[in-house]
Amino acid sequence: MPLPHVLLSAAVSLDGYLDDTGPERLLLSSPADFDRVDGVRASVDAILVGGGTVRADNPRLLVNSAERRAARVADGRAEYPLKVTVSGSGELDPAARFWHTGGDKVLLTTDDGARRARALGIGADVVSLGADLDWRAALEYLNDRRGVRRLMVEGGGTVHTQLLQQGLADELQLVLAPLFVGDPAAPRLFGPGAYQGGRLRLVETRRIEDVVLMRYLPTAPGAGDRVAAADRHWLALACELAELCPPSDTAFSVGAVVVAADGSELARGHSREGGDPVVHAEEAALAKVDPEDPRLPGATVYSSLEPCARRASRPAPCARLILDAGVRRVVTAWREPDTFVAGADGSGVLTAAGAVVVVLAEYAQRAKAPNRHLEG
Repeated sequence: MPLPHVLLSAAVSLDGYLDDTGPERLLLSSPADFDRVDGVRASVDAILVGGGTVRADNPRLLVNSAERRAARVADGRAEYPLKVTVSGSGELDPAARFWHTGGDKVLLTTDDGARRARALGIGADVVSLGADLDWRAALEYLNDRRGVRRLMVEGGGTVHTQLLQQGLADELQLVLAPLFVGDPAAPRLFGPGAYQGGRLRLVETRRIEDVVLMRYLPTAPGAGDRVAAADRHWLALACELAELCPPSDTAFSVGAVVVAADGSELARGHSREGGDPVVHAEEAALAKVDPEDPRLPGATVYSSLEPCARRASRPAPCARLILDAGVRRVVTAWREPDTFVAGADGSGVLTAAGAVVVVLAEYAQRAKAPNRHLEG
């Protein structure tokens, strides 16, 4: 099931703290950055915080700009984004500002937590996710049942940590404030645990008064059939590469990227690259990788179209080239139609040889776009 785009938003001190231990909330952002955050809030479908943040900070989580709220309404959206909190226990103060400001609210909790929250009279749609909290189930619910396509997560540190460790965060917007906290009892942004390997990709830095905004995207692929946020980023890139293909009436336009387990890009390619009228995207990409590269067996091939199982132009189809390279994980957007090859089933060839094929159908329209002329 598709998941929302999950954007983690936080401000930290130079030594990595979210707050101090004083009675008042430590303001880390500058006025201009608070306005930037207000703009991000206005752009999303929902804002989420953990139950601990509701207890500690008593936030309202509103879009403060009347102009931005009016623009949302003009676009046919609710004046305020959906407000979401997650609490396994359901033990939250029904008088908290979270429940009494803004628009619709939802509490995602457990079976036991739902009973407690309803008994407390929590002013929200109380939704049980079962006996235990599960972040993937929570995101699937928000996407499927509440129409949330972009989700802003504003804390706290435990929530950010869990979403990153489980590969569910699509983007991190981190603001660095020019001060130190230095109190080991104060809350930090990220906790210990097993994070996905590899370096995040820095895609933006911006000075905002005396703070610095840094935007990062994850790069490490998922494992097996477990989809990580980075899988969506890399498949989106493959779809972009497909748009670079010279048009053809006798072959699909496809893009492909080969990515190591640590998130390092090994190669990319697209159909008919370099003036070769018959080269396929996966073939073009794999040709750029040393066949002895020890990272290939743990790599993922992202292809906007399912790798071919049969072809007339070359001896080996792309499914066979992928297997011969030692790759055992493929992520694609679109199963090959019968336009040129009847009964095409590259996924079947791959899975029969022990590879895992993941289809992210939410990218199918992007993959089909460069091939619209072939329809009919």
